[in-house]
Amino acid sequence: MTSTTTRRDAVRDAALSGIPTALADLGSLVRIPSVAFPGFDHAEVRRSAEAVAALARETGVFDDVRIVDAAVPDTTERGMPAVLATRAAAPGRPTILLYAHHDVQPVGDEALWDSPPFEPTVRDGRLYGRGAADDKAGVMAHIAAVRALRDAAGDDLGLGIALFIEGEEEAGSRSFAQFLSDNAETLRADVIVVADSGNWDARTPALTVSLRGNVRFTLTVRTLEHASHSGMFGGAVPDAMLATIRLLSTLWDADGAVAVEGLARRDAATPEYTEETLRDEAGLLDGVSPIGSGTILSRIWNQPSVTVTGIDAPSVKNASNTLSPEVSVVVSARIAPGQSAPEAYDALRAHLERHAPFGARLDFGDVDLGDGFLVDTSGWAVESVRAAFAEGYGVDPVDLGVGGSIPFIADLVREFPTAQILVTGVEDPHARAHAPNESLHLDTFRNAVVSEALLLEELDRRVS
Repeated sequence: MTSTTTRRDAVRDAALSGIPTALADLGSLVRIPSVAFPGFDHAEVRRSAEAVAALARETGVFDDVRIVDAAVPDTTERGMPAVLATRAAAPGRPTILLYAHHDVQPVGDEALWDSPPFEPTVRDGRLYGRGAADDKAGVMAHIAAVRALRDAAGDDLGLGIALFIEGEEEAGSRSFAQFLSDNAETLRADVIVVADSGNWDARTPALTVSLRGNVRFTLTVRTLEHASHSGMFGGAVPDAMLATIRLLSTLWDADGAVAVEGLARRDAATPEYTEETLRDEAGLLDGVSPIGSGTILSRIWNQPSVTVTGIDAPSVKNASNTLSPEVSVVVSARIAPGQSAPEAYDALRAHLERHAPFGARLDFGDVDLGDGFLVDTSGWAVESVRAAFAEGYGVDPVDLGVGGSIPFIADLVREFPTAQILVTGVEDPHARAHAPNESLHLDTFRNAVVSEALLLEELDRRVS
């Protein structure tokens, strides 16, 4: 048995033996309601950052651990607290940047949760709680992997490590680009691991190689100077609700596919994925058909989608016989990898303005844009992480496209153009991130920790 094999076995053993502690620490993080959205108690976000910083310090690996609030560009505000922990690489050794985020989504309607959202609860091999999967499990995967490497390598640890745990990813990463600019030299790395994606299923690991971009904006439709009686004027006067319904319906064709000229589609092969699997993972009701055309995964990974995610209009409870003068909706579009978000926004806006019915007046606001991402799979780090996945999970990994977006990756690419970016994660298709009853599959977490520890071990032996 070689010394390399011995140390690699030691890393695996240390990672496995550290899982109970890692899960206990994860439970402690889940108990902190670190919602960075406006209107929530941001003291809890700082408490979460302090807890993460304490975990980083307790590893004994990092030379410097601090909590940083970056400026929000074009405002007088500061961003939510992030944790930055660093250790310098030994001469000739690489540096790896480990990213995750400690803020979480709001819980929504607590009545829809089977257990309290901020009380970690284990049921049927899963840990339930807000942030249990997205992304406090990503935080703990990094911490646990660093602990395992520390225990196995001891004084021989030469890998440079930067740990960046963001505090406002769910709220839009408003200070992210400024944070990167302010800390560019500290964060500069050969390899970047973004632990905020998912896997093929609970036992099959995946490397995310493509992400759709995002375009989000508020559209306000106006047709009247003031509300009017629907009996007195209905049938002659177009109210804003009618105009909004007619306008939004032009965004899709009869099959539910996006029908906006100028939104691109990417041509790329996708793995086999059945309608039965889609129904199971998405919760599609019996009798409700999927939408779009092409293979199911091409619709999710490589084609655009448009969703209306919110609406301001009279509620059912407060409905009266009134013609509404204006209606506002939030339009959220996912953009095929390879198309720029500004180009896609221009296409959407032009389409809506061109199709506005009855001369309705349109206003656009709260625009949020994020470019998609395509991984260069030719780098040595991609092969290293694939090998670590295969060893850690005992199953060969798959290359995964993701229909969601991680817009800040474009900032990483711009700031660190020579770094190899690996997008990984601990979620499986039943994690229900952002939804009630979010959960983490415990076996997936264990395998993810082992895999990342093995990746760190290999990089620690790499000499330039």
